[in-house]
Amino acid sequence: MPRPTLLVAEPEPTQALSVRKLVLETAKFNVLTAHSNREALDIFDLFPNISMAVLVGESGLDCGALARRIRAATDKIPILFLTGRIAAKCECATHTLHSGEPEQVLELVRSLLGDPRELNGNQRENKDRAS
Repeated sequence: MPRPTLLVAEPEPTQALSVRKLVLETAKFNVLTAHSNREALDIFDLFPNISMAVLVGESGLDCGALARRIRAATDKIPILFLTGRIAAKCECATHTLHSGEPEQVLELVRSLLGDPRELNGNQRENKDRAS
């Protein structure tokens, strides 16, 4: 079973890579990153079989439009909306986290998709048993 793939749409980070992306990739998730609505939609069109979308509610991204477009294509994947504002909402998002702390994001993603480190371990065990 392949590792889950996340589409993360967030504004361009001030540092070279976002901490969120590094934490998710270190946890063995595949991460496709977009820094604009157009880029997010282009990536989704190229890779429609993503496991989850993570939309960061910052200026420059229309999370509602992105969530509606993804939801129109499939209702099977979770859409996580991240925002630092308590009252902020994103229609069509299935989950909202009022924090962008990478560890909290990772915890929620793992609770929804499982832990890819365990998937890889199970695959190795199954291969070893078959040998």
